[in-house]
Amino acid sequence: MRAIDVIRGPVSVLDRDDVDTDQIIPKQFLKRIERTGFGEFLFYDWAKEPGWKLPRNPILVAGRNFGCGSSREHAPWALDDYGFEAIVAPSFADIFRSNCTKIGLLPVQLSAEDCGAIAAAGEGEIDLEAQEVRWPGGTGHFEIDADIKHRLRNGLDDIALTLDREQAIASYERDRERSGPVTTAL
Repeated sequence: MRAIDVIRGPVSVLDRDDVDTDQIIPKQFLKRIERTGFGEFLFYDWAKEPGWKLPRNPILVAGRNFGCGSSREHAPWALDDYGFEAIVAPSFADIFRSNCTKIGLLPVQLSAEDCGAIAAAGEGEIDLEAQEVRWPGGTGHFEIDADIKHRLRNGLDDIALTLDREQAIASYERDRERSGPVTTAL
């Protein structure tokens, strides 16, 4: 997982509320066992609509309740694989937000007014350390859990967090060792 410090660049805008995970990545594309290759199917049904255009930019600005619906991990995988590094929206579904942070996709919650201003500006900069979003003509502040912020800033997924505690785990296991016969099946 890549470490996040500052994400900057042009923004893509999806001005729709209540975008669910089935709209992000339809169910027929969930058969893969890898985390990659989902980007080409992002918003598959909408991409067929006349006039649809969603540039591959680092930042996606979306409407409220983004990522609602089922808890599929494939939705953040598809957004990440498409090229988005951060999603800025007025609100997110809780499980979707969690799934994003586990793969290094930064969900940033700002007011609807700030989201509209970033979309209109067409570019932005997200500073994770300062917990601040800047765009031409404005600045917004966002909240993020301290542990999640640490993981994202250091590029630590769940496995890396466990490996980071390898000495403490080994010490715990040594302290729990007991002599004598093993009473559990091998």
